[in-house]
Amino acid sequence: MKDAEFVSRDIAILVVDDHASTRDLIKAILRSAGFTRVLQADNGRNALEMLRRERVGLIICDWNMPILNGLETLKSVRGDSALSSLPFIMLTAESYSDSLKAAIAAGVSDYIAKPFTADTLLNKIASVFARA
Repeated sequence: MKDAEFVSRDIAILVVDDHASTRDLIKAILRSAGFTRVLQADNGRNALEMLRRERVGLIICDWNMPILNGLETLKSVRGDSALSSLPFIMLTAESYSDSLKAAIAAGVSDYIAKPFTADTLLNKIASVFARA
């Protein structure tokens, strides 16, 4: 990961995706980069419940999920004063400019288009923390 010395490997990262295989892939990438605390949720509602119990330093969230999608989850996070500044990276297969504009308007920190590489994920994390 480029310029990653400022990213603490001790932060908890919450990975939110309705596909277990995607969550496991992201967790493996993060673990290989030295991140030790990787939490998982299978939808936005469960992610919000986890955020009430766990101190998290970053959210990586899929856009398209049942129950509470990524945009709705992002809006809930940004609407909560205790969580509003939490870095939030959206994973999306959505390439429509209107969708991306909606995520930007809602306060997304960055986004990653699927499919993605390990380098892309790790560089986006470094970039988000560099701007913070």
